[in-house]
Amino acid sequence: MSEWLTQQIRRYETDLAYYEKKLPNELRAMLNNLDTYLRALKECGNPLQVSGGFIHKESDGIKAIDQKGGGQKLKLQQSRLYIYPDINTNTLYLLAIGNKISQRNDVNFCRSVVREIRKERSNDKKI
Repeated sequence: MSEWLTQQIRRYETDLAYYEKKLPNELRAMLNNLDTYLRALKECGNPLQVSGGFIHKESDGIKAIDQKGGGQKLKLQQSRLYIYPDINTNTLYLLAIGNKISQRNDVNFCRSVVREIRKERSNDKKI
């Protein structure tokens, strides 16, 4: 079992506040799926070994966790919680939350954040 830390970036915190007010059921479903993902990640230690119907692979190692599952009876809006599991630091970055309409922009934003994370990590190694 490996220990993973979570780290929220500012955009995630802003999106979280919006979803708490406007789409609480979708947020609850995504956070439940995030808990399931994190438990599995802690068990196996490798994000490539974690799979589920609510996990979607995006580019640059980003994963999107959606609102599906959990025996929900409500029809929920398609939503995505974007994460980046950094296997070098065992840190799960919580990047953003969005919907199907904003998906392209959300993924592009997350890709830029991941590039920045990797850049900072490589600069730390050089020192």
